[in-house]
Amino acid sequence: MNRDDTRVFAGIDEAGLGPLLGPLTVGWSAFRVPRGPVNLWSRLGRVVTDEPTEDRHKLVVADSKKVYSRTPRGRRRLELTALTFLAQLDPFGLGPQSGAELLRLTPPALALPREVVADHPWYEHLPAELPVHVPADRLSLRRQQLRSTLLRTGIDLCDAGVRVQPAGELNRRWAVTDNKALSHWHVTGGVVRHLWETLAEEGLALFVDRLGGRRLYAPLLADLLPGAKVEVRCERSDHSEYIVRDAAHSMRIVFAERCEERAFAVALASCLAKYLRELSMEAFNAYFGELQPGLRPTAGYTTDGRRWLAEAAPALARSLHATGVLVRER
Repeated sequence: MNRDDTRVFAGIDEAGLGPLLGPLTVGWSAFRVPRGPVNLWSRLGRVVTDEPTEDRHKLVVADSKKVYSRTPRGRRRLELTALTFLAQLDPFGLGPQSGAELLRLTPPALALPREVVADHPWYEHLPAELPVHVPADRLSLRRQQLRSTLLRTGIDLCDAGVRVQPAGELNRRWAVTDNKALSHWHVTGGVVRHLWETLAEEGLALFVDRLGGRRLYAPLLADLLPGAKVEVRCERSDHSEYIVRDAAHSMRIVFAERCEERAFAVALASCLAKYLRELSMEAFNAYFGELQPGLRPTAGYTTDGRRWLAEAAPALARSLHATGVLVRER
């Protein structure tokens, strides 16, 4: 298909903005689709649904809060969605085969530096093999079904990934900005810039789940993309929209509430972010569980995170890690 006959839709969403422990993860996905009205849930309906109850025969792409639950079925549902779509970016059709490979999918400008990984050694406990929760043959079948459907419909997953910011990095950023919202934008803005640089020459429509209560984004975009002109289309409490252009790039960017319910690319981004967030917490619990056998795991949210910190005192003493790389300050 000629690119003149296509357009690009992309979405960004996060997981783990509020917890006490563990990383903030920001996921994204981008699709090249035929011109004309396109509803990706409808176009890919043979293999994709937004209804979790239909997960036995289809991939579930929706807000990760709907897709994931801390049950075997919920873990399988999220993993199938994340790994099946990521496999479409692999020329061999396999996708990441380990947790380390999943981290390496992130573009170098957005990836964790080695020294940051060294400060957070539990990332070495990411799974040595993927998938973790679903049989490999089931994942292989879903990969083939999705690939066939994408080819038949003329839809191309052209980019997807997750940016990880561990607690120590978030604390360092907050020390610079003294503002949680600006620190969140630092992570998300890096993904916006990546998509602008790689896809906006084709004309890009980018949808972003609203960043907290923020309504005004024009100054942030102008700062992020120097030399580009930022035109305000609207700025409301639930929806802010801008056109960003320079000589070579054009992007429509929308920040909206419940964006994952309206934009397929945002819903998939939500699932990707949640998948790596959950793998990261499993690695975190494995690392400290080795230091203190019998230590109950945590998902990192505030109440349970405080319980874990109290119970994990012996492991924390053995690890010799400063609380600044473990516990978020905001």
